[in-house]
Amino acid sequence: QVQLVESGGGLVQAGDSLRLSCVASGHTFSNSHTFSNSNMAWFRQAQGKGRELVAAITWSGGTTYYVDSVRGRFTISRDNAKNAVFLQMNSLTPEDTAVYTCAADHLARVLGGEASRLGQAIRYSNWGQGTQVTVSS
Repeated sequence: QVQLVESGGGLVQAGDSLRLSCVASGHTFSNSHTFSNSNMAWFRQAQGKGRELVAAITWSGGTTYYVDSVRGRFTISRDNAKNAVFLQMNSLTPEDTAVYTCAADHLARVLGGEASRLGQAIRYSNWGQGTQVTVSS
């Protein structure tokens, strides 16, 4: 499995921006289970709440998904040459405070239908440890 490491979180004020990075490293058990074959997603989990799918992007980068609460403010992107996925977060609010974690749907390219899978949280696995985002009002 690919190892995922997030970075870029911090303490900011409402209205500020942050750019999160998720970098894949290590080796995999199968050649088909690679970063470039995987849909990637950002999740977040606020204290005392469940994990929420925030944004996702297909293995090719051609299609994206956003939960309604972040649409227009957050932008997900990826650079397969660098094994990295990013989340640009603008106009942050205190409601965005959470631990942000990236995850992979490593079967996306293998099985096809990757665009349809983006918003299906159950497809993702191989979680990173997360990076804390705290937004003060």
